[in-house]
Amino acid sequence: MSQRIVRQIIPTAGLGLAVLSSMGQRINVIYIMTDDHSYQTISAYDGRYNETPSLDRLAREGVRYDKCFVTNSLSGPSRAALLTGKFGHINGFINNSSVFDGSQQTFPKLLQKAGYQTAIIGKWHLVSEPTGFDYWDILTGQGSYYNPHFINKDRGTYQIEGYVTDIITDKSIDFLNRRDRSKPFCLLVHHKAVHRIWMSDRKHLYDYEDRSFPLPETFFDDYNGRQAASEQKQSIERDIDLAYDLKMVDESFDTRLKSAITGGELKRMTKEQRSMWDSLYVPMTKKFIEADLKGDSLTMWKYQRYMRDYLKSVASLDDNVGRLYDYLKENDLLHNTVVIYASDQGFYMGEHGWFDKRFIYEESLRTPLIIRLPDCYEKAKRNKSSSLMVQNLDFAPTMLDLCNVDIPSDIQGVSFASEIETGKVPDGWRKNIYYHYYEFPDEHNVHKHYGIRGDRYKLAHFYDDGIDCWELFDLKKDPDELTNLYGNPKYSEVQKKMHIELQNLRQQYKDTSDNR
Repeated sequence: MSQRIVRQIIPTAGLGLAVLSSMGQRINVIYIMTDDHSYQTISAYDGRYNETPSLDRLAREGVRYDKCFVTNSLSGPSRAALLTGKFGHINGFINNSSVFDGSQQTFPKLLQKAGYQTAIIGKWHLVSEPTGFDYWDILTGQGSYYNPHFINKDRGTYQIEGYVTDIITDKSIDFLNRRDRSKPFCLLVHHKAVHRIWMSDRKHLYDYEDRSFPLPETFFDDYNGRQAASEQKQSIERDIDLAYDLKMVDESFDTRLKSAITGGELKRMTKEQRSMWDSLYVPMTKKFIEADLKGDSLTMWKYQRYMRDYLKSVASLDDNVGRLYDYLKENDLLHNTVVIYASDQGFYMGEHGWFDKRFIYEESLRTPLIIRLPDCYEKAKRNKSSSLMVQNLDFAPTMLDLCNVDIPSDIQGVSFASEIETGKVPDGWRKNIYYHYYEFPDEHNVHKHYGIRGDRYKLAHFYDDGIDCWELFDLKKDPDELTNLYGNPKYSEVQKKMHIELQNLRQQYKDTSDNR
């Protein structure tokens, strides 16, 4: 299908986006991206764990996408796909050891050429210096939760006191106050949260301490028939670190990653910050040591601590989404600004007994996506959910389309702007999405794999590094992806069809990295 979906604008039908542009006004874009934020921990998606009133407000005033997927469930590759609208094997960033080629085409550069002022604030994580931005102020590396270091072209590297989610929001509002008001803008607000190691701000430090969370049904998954799943190292039971991840840093015991937190995040804190932090974690650690937990009791204790710390970080994130929204409202920017909220990938909240991401399995493949169209668009869909199968690959062309900027033919993603506006599924829309993960070996030992996900079936191939196996799942009968049906005679026709679909997508996207 055509890369650009042509939208017919009828002036009498209301102030549509293109009509607004023809009147001399341009649509602004605010794209908020978080890190490792699971759709399960946004109450507009799933109310089991927490409440996120600010994100829920965006969902009520916009469209919530229930089938948004990533091309590669890893931070750097996801960000590169966002910027370019291309898969990693095309844009050159396939894993976190890559370096982004800043000379290549990106959607911020295309917006710049169309007269937009562009900016990125927060997490970059692409190694090379940002290009295509009139202003950038980015975290160093992964960034730190407390008193983080930033880099910008005017100040170089510098440190600022405070909590990272608050600081990124402060900087974003400051940019909006100082922007060139003669131009439309595109601002990328890239948060560090909710990345490992899930450190709360002081305001939310004691939140959820009286809560216990239900174990996911797959928490004690035995990985039968799934070799790659059995060989991973992102298990809450075995791999989550008591000191680094769960903040138990008592001198009486040691862990593999203890020095990473004692010499890292905790060392960065001021005396006041550390004092409040210790008021929770020191007595908690003492109780943990005294309890001397073993077996399943220890594993379930780790899960509860993980959930509490993760959700505290989400609470701060939701507060700051609300702060930015309130600024837009108070300054009449919701009138002509599209607000997009997404994560760079999904995350496991104990499903399959895991934390982290990487697999093609649903919880890491799928990411939240909420889009609020400007108030000027009177026909905008509000408080709606969409089951359109979209990818982060599509974000670049969609933002270009919303801003009425031509979409280059080499962009692999496809705009779904017309579906946001009208709710109508574009003609010829994809029936499957394609995924490819490359980073092995690494901390979590997730094997390289590629595959496709359709409305009902999913096919994946784990390859290289001593593994060569296929997995097939029936998502209707087995939404938790526990039963590998590959080779099952009852699914031979489905398997054959999915192989054809997979090969077609690999050819379409020019991925020849593994041909077995």
